[in-house]
Amino acid sequence: MSKKFEQISLKQGFMKHNGGVMFRNISEIEYEFKSKINENHLNAAGITHGGYLSALVDAGAGTAAHRSADNAPCVTISLDLKFIGASKLGDEIIGHVKILKKTKTLIFVFCELKCENKIITSASGVWKILKVKPSDLGPGG
Repeated sequence: MSKKFEQISLKQGFMKHNGGVMFRNISEIEYEFKSKINENHLNAAGITHGGYLSALVDAGAGTAAHRSADNAPCVTISLDLKFIGASKLGDEIIGHVKILKKTKTLIFVFCELKCENKIITSASGVWKILKVKPSDLGPGG
């Protein structure tokens, strides 16, 4: 398994626009991701906006679901978040994802975001594994 973080926000889109996400595999059921908090991630109170933390969990846990599904496309069915602590400008947020269960069509995950080794967000979610035909991917797919 890859022990080195790699940038997964390579294509234009929401997470690349927001600074990107670094990701690594720990095992077949555990994954980590991280992001640094920039000024555009803050709310009016000067702490990281819950919407950004939600998007970060969705991107990191979604990538874990995708990789655990042998790189099949996956979409979020549900995501339940608990905001427990705060982070601020310049902080590094590290997410830890554990695959709790995988079926032929669904992946159940648990995720925690930590800042300075303190939990700031916990989440559980379900991802749907999409069965995509090669013809659905377009030319070269």
